[in-house]
Amino acid sequence: MSPLSALKIAGRALSRNTMRSALTMLGMIIGVGAVIAMVSVGQGAKEQVESQIATIGSNMLMVFPGSTTQAGVRSGSGAVTTLTEEDSEAIGKELSAVRASAPSLRTTAQVISANQNWSTSVSGSTPDFFIIRDWHFESGSPFTQSDVGGANKVAVIGKTVAANLFGAQYPIGQIIRIRNVPFKVVGVLASKGQSSQGQDQDDTIIIPITTLQKRIMGVTHIGIIMVSANSPEETVVAQEQIRLLLRQRHRIQAGQEEDFSVRNMLDIASAAESASRIMTLLLGSIASVSLIVGGIGIMNIMLVSVTERTREIGIRMAVGARGRDILLQFLMEAVVLSLTGGLLGIALGMAGSKMISTLVQWPTIVSLRSILLASAFSVAIGIFFGLYPARRAASLDPIEALRYD
Repeated sequence: MSPLSALKIAGRALSRNTMRSALTMLGMIIGVGAVIAMVSVGQGAKEQVESQIATIGSNMLMVFPGSTTQAGVRSGSGAVTTLTEEDSEAIGKELSAVRASAPSLRTTAQVISANQNWSTSVSGSTPDFFIIRDWHFESGSPFTQSDVGGANKVAVIGKTVAANLFGAQYPIGQIIRIRNVPFKVVGVLASKGQSSQGQDQDDTIIIPITTLQKRIMGVTHIGIIMVSANSPEETVVAQEQIRLLLRQRHRIQAGQEEDFSVRNMLDIASAAESASRIMTLLLGSIASVSLIVGGIGIMNIMLVSVTERTREIGIRMAVGARGRDILLQFLMEAVVLSLTGGLLGIALGMAGSKMISTLVQWPTIVSLRSILLASAFSVAIGIFFGLYPARRAASLDPIEALRYD
């Protein structure tokens, strides 16, 4: 018997019991649909985490001030100012794996423009800040290195600040006051949205670091150093180069505790991606249980079908059908049930993913890979759970089958 003939016979046999076939497929429909919906939720979460991490910057490393010990008393990490602008300049110029380096200092201030005011984050840095953060401009341009050298009163503002201070007005060239110090707006940053911690990255103002130190905060230290490696592959090399350079500049002897720490943002990204991957596997595994239940339902109904059609099997064998023909016939019925249920389940899963995205506002991604895996798995379920009933049908004795009533 050819597979095509077996498929036609399987179709006729299943159509004779439409309701039973539909109920049998229901387990596969729910199982495949649940798997696709849950995996799409996991994939959407992974994509969201990756996009949020990407907004942080390009191949970023962060150098933080460390702790010191004086008279046996240890200060907490970042409690002392151990980094300088010269450290940042040396990192940017002397290290082969580093593309750019920028010192950064941050505070919070009430900002006023005409009759509007807004409390926001004010950061001081250099023009390389925008390169490291991979932050484009919606209008205007960044301040220059000469602005940093002259401690000029110029500012670049985020979209949230622009919306709250100027509304529909064009911000470039406007004057804002930060702690009563007037600044000219020279640029508006493109929107980056929320960070991975849920903070609004557009609610910020960037000014020259020297201006923030001298005119706003009255300090001489810096907060952190932001560094961009040449490529993702070189971030580990850059991290080690930074560590060795700062140990040398800070005159830290072998065995002494470092007064700084270097963090690789790719490590944070890898940890977040790993958590998302585990969540996807967990959701998919839970949903896969319903596939197993659906497969057991197919085996159960096929065993009932073999019992009901024992006399039919005996007649087929009596007129020349071989055991492998009977095996193929019943195996094909199981595969048709599981594959049809799988295809309907794919449609249900895609619809469910869309509904989750619409109702819960949770991003979902239905990938071609998950659809192909679901289809292949549904066929495998049909073969696995249909093989035993098919072998049982094929092993029946023709004489005993003909006598069966």
